[in-house]
Amino acid sequence: MTKATMDSQKWDWEIKNKTSWWQVGLLEVVAYRSLLARLVRRDFLVSYQQTLLGPLWTLMQPIMTVLTYILVFSKLVGISTGSVPPALFYMAGTILWGLFNDVFGNASTTFTANAGLFSKVYFPRLVMPLASVSAQLIRMLIQLGLLGIVMLYYGLSGGFQFHLNAWVLGIPLVLLVVAGNGLALGLLFSVITAKYRDLMNVVMLIMRMLMFVTPVIYPLSIIPGNLRWIVVLNPLTPAFEMFRYALLGEGSFTPGQLLYSLGITLILLLGGVLLFNKQKEALMDIL
Repeated sequence: MTKATMDSQKWDWEIKNKTSWWQVGLLEVVAYRSLLARLVRRDFLVSYQQTLLGPLWTLMQPIMTVLTYILVFSKLVGISTGSVPPALFYMAGTILWGLFNDVFGNASTTFTANAGLFSKVYFPRLVMPLASVSAQLIRMLIQLGLLGIVMLYYGLSGGFQFHLNAWVLGIPLVLLVVAGNGLALGLLFSVITAKYRDLMNVVMLIMRMLMFVTPVIYPLSIIPGNLRWIVVLNPLTPAFEMFRYALLGEGSFTPGQLLYSLGITLILLLGGVLLFNKQKEALMDIL
């Protein structure tokens, strides 16, 4: 091929050995949308292969967690959930935290878990964490159906009065904020833990601590005023409180806090994607 022919050739994209901060390649990710769909399907199949209950684990995990929380935090510790039955209160927090935790956990191991695949086949590396987010959002929708059934049971039995309001329209935004935080932090830590494997233990410790400054097992209203600012600084807090208010009628948040949560999420997500994109090729030499 002559130089003139090569110069006139139009390429859809070009694979280089160096990446820039701003070369995110979102159009390239869109071009691999069929791969993304296949990876989402694979995540479901692999997760439930050789299991006793199969996909039912999607429902069993929050159910068992809620039963544990009722026994420990409601019966033994005596944390008040207001007018909301403990089962509903804990289930709402559990499935939302499960979305964040699973998205973060899968995204933070993107390089270490897929090193063999990345070294053999080229495709946009961002496809892997996006596939994980998509799969977790689908699981979340299934668990929301379970929450709806439990709400209907308590409503028909007289133990709960429905308080659905206009904020329920914001639930998709809440899910995106929670998943976005998990993805952003996961992308950041995927780069760090790929270089320093032992830091994964520190990451898991941070996740456990983060759960206790997120209103998963307690309402924000029970936090003393002089300490509440610590919990409110967490961008997940307004999302959890709005989620409960939209479905259960109880939650403490302001529109300003929601805007703060959305803004921090976008900043973290931008930083995570840019760092992931910048380091994705350099990390292959380490792995």
